[in-house]
Order: sequence, then C-alpha cells, then structure tokens
Amino acid sequence: MIDSIKDKITNLQILLRHYQYQYHMLDQPEVSDSEYDLLINELRVLEKEYPKFLMTDSPTQCIGSSPMSRNTLKKVYHEVPMLSLDNVIDKNSYLAFHKRIEDELYDSDQIRFCCELKFDGLAVSLLYEDRRLVRASTRGDGNNGENITNNIRMIKSIPSYLNGHNIPKHLEVRGEAFMFLSHFKKINYEALSSGHKVFSNPRNAAAGSLRQIDPCITLKRQLSFICYGLGLVEGGTMPTSHIKCLKKFRDWGLPVSEHTRLCYTRDEVLEFYDQMKINRPFLDYDIDGVVIKVDDLLLQKKLGCITHAPRWAVAFKFPAQEKITTVRDIDFQVGRTGVLTPVAKLEPVSISGVIVSSATLYNTSSISRLGIRIGDRVTIRRAGDVIPQIVSIIGSNAQRYEVIIPIFCPACGSVLKREKGETGVRCTNGLTCSAQLKGALKHFVSRRALNIHGIGEKIITQLVEKKYVKNLADLFNLTITQLSEMEHMGPKAAQYLVDQLEKAKKTTFSRFLYALGISNIGQTTAVNLAAHFKTLDALMNANIDDLILVNGIGRVVAGRIRHFLDEENNRQVIRILIKDIGITWMPMVGLY
Repeated sequence: MIDSIKDKITNLQILLRHYQYQYHMLDQPEVSDSEYDLLINELRVLEKEYPKFLMTDSPTQCIGSSPMSRNTLKKVYHEVPMLSLDNVIDKNSYLAFHKRIEDELYDSDQIRFCCELKFDGLAVSLLYEDRRLVRASTRGDGNNGENITNNIRMIKSIPSYLNGHNIPKHLEVRGEAFMFLSHFKKINYEALSSGHKVFSNPRNAAAGSLRQIDPCITLKRQLSFICYGLGLVEGGTMPTSHIKCLKKFRDWGLPVSEHTRLCYTRDEVLEFYDQMKINRPFLDYDIDGVVIKVDDLLLQKKLGCITHAPRWAVAFKFPAQEKITTVRDIDFQVGRTGVLTPVAKLEPVSISGVIVSSATLYNTSSISRLGIRIGDRVTIRRAGDVIPQIVSIIGSNAQRYEVIIPIFCPACGSVLKREKGETGVRCTNGLTCSAQLKGALKHFVSRRALNIHGIGEKIITQLVEKKYVKNLADLFNLTITQLSEMEHMGPKAAQYLVDQLEKAKKTTFSRFLYALGISNIGQTTAVNLAAHFKTLDALMNANIDDLILVNGIGRVVAGRIRHFLDEENNRQVIRILIKDIGITWMPMVGLY
C-alpha cells in the first residue's frame, strides 16, 4: 500500500514537472489550466496525508520551471521571490480561504481585501533605479528569471523613466505582460494570410514575443502591461496598503488596471467576482479569474508565505465560458483505437476569443444521453477554456433531424461492434483500417510519445495511402527516396526525418509504452507500468491479477492491456521494433 502511494506521488511529480516546463519555458502548454490544477491539487492532498514523501523539489513546492539555458537571455536573481498563487474554483473554497484569514488575524482591525483582475499573460519584474528602468525579467522558477530588458523597452505602456514625488531609489514593480484580443486576431490573420504559424492563444503570443532575440519583433507584436504588485524597495518608503501602492504606481506613470476594488466583507468580494464574470466577454483581453489580496502589507507579512505561494492572496478562477449556437450536422470519425467518435458541426461562435465550429460528443452513447438532433440549439462550453463541449440542449429550430449512427466503419467499411462494457461502437479491423493506422502513427510520433520531429498529419496520410507504411515499424524503414516523393518534402527534409527516426530509437520504457497507443494508457499509466514492471518481458508475461496491482489500473483497463499484448499482430510489431529496428532504453528506467 505504502509503496503504491509513493509510486503515485513520484509519478505525479514527474508528470507535473513536464507540464511546468512546457508551460513556463516553451510556452506550449499540453494540458488546460483546469486539468493541471486538478493534478497539482491531487498531489498536494497526497503529500499532506503522507508528508514523509514530500520532497523540497516537488512541483507543489516550486513556482514554475527553471529558466531555459540561452546565450541571449541571461539569468536574473529575484532578491524578493516572485511567487505564484494558489487557486480556488468555487464559492465554498473561496469562503474557506476567507475564514482562514479571519481566524489567523482575529486580533486585527477589520480586514480589507484588494480585488483585481487575473490577467492571462506573462509575469514580469521591472526594476527602476533613480527613476530609470534598468532591468526587466521573467518570473522563471520564482528565484531566477530571464533578462528581457531590451524586449520590455518595446512595450509602449511601460515608461522608461518614472515621474513624480517620493519615488524610492530602488523600486521593483511586478505585473503582467499581455496582448489585446483585437491585436491577437490581427496578427493571427496576417500570419495565416502569409502562410506562417498562428498562435494558439494570446498568452502564448505574449510569452513568445518577450523571448525574441530581435526586439523589433516584440515591437511589432504591440504588447501591453499592467502592474499588480511590489517587489524590492530600497532608499525610500511605500504605503502600507496594497491598493495605495497601485495608486502610487499610476501617479508615477505606470499602467494599473481600472478594475480594482477595495472590499471590506466577503459579500463585497463575491459581488466583485460576479461582476467581473459578467464583464469578462466584453473585455479586449483575456482574464481567467480575479485575485484577492489582504490589502494591509503588514498583515501580509504576518500571514507569510509557503514555498510557492503567499498565504495572504488567492486566485478565484472563473468557470469555463459558455455560448449558444446551432448544430448543423453530426460527422463520425474513427480514432486510433477504432472507437467511432461523433463530432457536432456547429454554427461558428466566438468563445474566449476563439472561433468554435465543432465539438466532440466523445462517443455514440452521448447522442442518446443528450437527446441531440441536427438543428438543435445548444449551449457550448470550452472546458478548461480549451476543449469545446456541448453542455445542454436549450431548444430547436422548426426542422430537426434524427442522428443516424453508422453500422459500417466510415474509413474502411468494416462492420462496427459494441464491445462488452463499452459505451460506444468500435471498428475491429485494427491497423488494417486506414483511419486507425493514421491515428496510431500520429500518436506514435507525437511529442509525448517518441517525439519524432518532421512528420505531421499530411505526411502520415500520404505514407499510408501510398502503402509505404503499413504498421508502426515500417516508419523506420523509410528511405530518403520514398520520403522525397511526399508533397512539400524535399531531399533535405527527407534526410532530416530519417535522422530524427534514428534518434528516436533511443527512448524510455514509459514513452515506448505510451507510444504503442494501448487503449486507456495515458502518460501517467505508462509511467506506472514502467516503474512497476521494469522490463518489457515482465509486462508481456503479466496476467490480469499482476496488472491490477499497478497504481491506477482496474480490471477493465488491465483487460484492455492484456488484449492488446495478446494480439499476434501487435506482438509481432513490438518484436520488430525491439529486435530488428533496435529501439532501446536504459534498463530499470521507469520514469517519463
């Protein structure tokens, strides 16, 4: 029992460190904020219950990810650490935070809270010496960030020189660099028109812009900045009220949000939260909640901080945004595991600055569960502000049509079957089905699997249609001549892909297991399997009872793992990948 808990904590830490690196350092988040928050909260609960497994380098004790090693961006040490914020996601969890503050400050006068917007951008530190901006840096891991002074000077709303009275000799101001939604749409439109890559969201656009080598690129991106806090102060004094510090910043020429309010009761805080939730769709920038801080700086100091976050502040997150639209049609797609997935084609609607025109229904049972028909008016939500999903049906047009679920696979024509215990139907034609093979290959080369650069969905489609690739192992036998025949693939690109395939032969046990695409085996489960069995032979010979001993695996998932490993075609492909292709990993490595 204790060993399985320790394994679960270790595996969560590994996965969360990976997500932190992708978000903070590469500006390429792999999961939504809400999914990350659920994982980090799960880890906090486990570490609290089993404190002997709590390590100082746990993601719960760290703020972000260490600064990337770059020749162009030097490290900056934060004398006052730049902490992140703990989150609450509903009224009850906020009230628990409020009560804790009142209980700990019972002997203080009436407690005041400063409420602000939680901008979705990049945390930045500005250092002014003798009124002049001398340095700017990112948050980094909270203790060390990256020097982005030259790029910060390209943000017009940040003054190079402060004007006013009683400005400390050394003043560090902290805030958020962000991009207006209207400008985000403009630069994405221009990128699309010129054939360049578009940004996935304004936050990534802002973060990427501040890490440019050429400050002129940052200037063209037209970023903005809002102050939200105070860092180092020397050679002068500041007010002991947070909101009065913000007013000082404004007096000196620094940008401060107009949506800031001093609240005296929890009801006033909740009123501010509700009002900002209503105003959110009408703002020209992304916010994902409000930040609530004890206003008195002396009380802040009394409450103190934990390793990664202050105890005197919290981020009260908004629920995912919702919009109403119409279902135009229902398409059916076959995934890499053969499951038939219905996809609702929608009248396009903008949610959080993103145009949504389709939403997955996950499986065919969802159609009957929701009672959905073509022509229905539906409520759409971006789950975690990322994944579009249909929440409910609110009415219908005069004409609505029943959804006909196929009985044959739309990709290969095979009969669809509903397996025992499953909620949807599945094509059982395996990798002979072109849709499943394409999906399996796309998963196999993906970043979290074998991470093979230079091969995308279009190349995979051509390789399958030309029958150059009939299984996963065939990828490694591709020649430069074959690859050069692909559209938009010249000899240099073909050679690069061959080199990447060679590089991918050395991996980790857990990545290899994840890359195989076994049903219900995600990153965490792959890590758990690798850590438990240590070797491929041990896993291949494991029975159902052996498998359910692995953390997070029940009898149903164990059955699917065993079914996959018992299929002779799958066993043959695994043998070829190991013995003929030469995929290897270091022995006893079960970490991702």
